[in-house]
Amino acid sequence: MITNALTIDVEDWFHPELVRDHVDLAKAEGRVPEAVYLLLNLLNKHRVKATFFILGEVALRYPDLIRQLHREGHELGCHGMSHRMLKDLGEETFRKELLDFRSLTKEILGDVEIKGFRAPTFSLDRESRWALPILRDFGYRYDSSIFPAKIFLNRMYGIKNGPRFPYRISFDDPGREDPSSPLWEFPVALGRLMGVRFPFSGGFYLRATPFSLFKIALKRMNQEGPFNIYLHPWEWDRGTPRVPLSLYSRLVTYYGMNNLLLKLEGLLRAFSFSRMDEVLGKMA
Repeated sequence: MITNALTIDVEDWFHPELVRDHVDLAKAEGRVPEAVYLLLNLLNKHRVKATFFILGEVALRYPDLIRQLHREGHELGCHGMSHRMLKDLGEETFRKELLDFRSLTKEILGDVEIKGFRAPTFSLDRESRWALPILRDFGYRYDSSIFPAKIFLNRMYGIKNGPRFPYRISFDDPGREDPSSPLWEFPVALGRLMGVRFPFSGGFYLRATPFSLFKIALKRMNQEGPFNIYLHPWEWDRGTPRVPLSLYSRLVTYYGMNNLLLKLEGLLRAFSFSRMDEVLGKMA
C-alpha cells in the first residue's frame, strides 16, 4: 500500500483570506488547541503521524501545543508568521518572516530541523517563484505550496497544468520539473476523472465532495503515486465563530464542517498516511 502525506495547516479561524478582513483581530479569541487535541485523539487511535505546518502567530500564542506535537512524533513545518500571501509579503518581508520563524521555533523546540514550508493560501505560483531560492538559502528541503490547477471559482491560487505528484521543482517555472533542483515540491492532491482534473486535496474539497467519490479519486491517484491532503483546525471545530460573509465565501468557509472528522476517519481507514518528510524520503 502506498503511503500518503497527511498535512495540517495550523492556523486560527480568523486567519483565512476570506475571513480576516471581517474580524476585529485585536479582540479575536483563538481556538486552535481545542481543535488540535480532537485531531490528536483521532490520529493516536489510528496510529498515524502527520505533518503540521505551523503559523508563527499560533506558535507564539501556544508554544506548549507545538512542543506536544513534536513530542508525539509529528513533523513540524513552516506556514509563515502572519498568514499573508507571498505576493503581499514581497522578498524582503518573506526573508524576515522565515528568520523570525526560525528564531521562534528554536526558542520553543531547540535545534529541531524544520524541513518543509507551505505558503499561506497556496500562494506560490509563477509570479512568486522568487520565494524558491530563498527557501533553499534557509535550508528547507521541500515545499508544499503548489495547487496544480487553476479553479474557475477560486482565482486566489493555482498553477495551470502543474505536476500532480512529488517532483524536484524548477526555480524558473514552479510548474515544471528540474531534476537538478535541490528542493522537492509535493503538490496537493488533484484527481482525474474521465480525463478531467478535479481537486481532491482536502479542506473545502473534502467537506463538499461526497465521500465515496473522494475515496475513488484518491484510490486512482495511488495507482500512480502518493497524494497529499490538507486540513485546517477551524474546519472541524464546531465552535468556530461564524462571521457575516458573501454567499460564496460562506460556502467555502463553513460548508460541511460538522462531518469533516468523520470523513477523515474514513480516509484513515482506507489509506496509509504518514508525515510528509517520510513520504518524500521514500522517493529520494
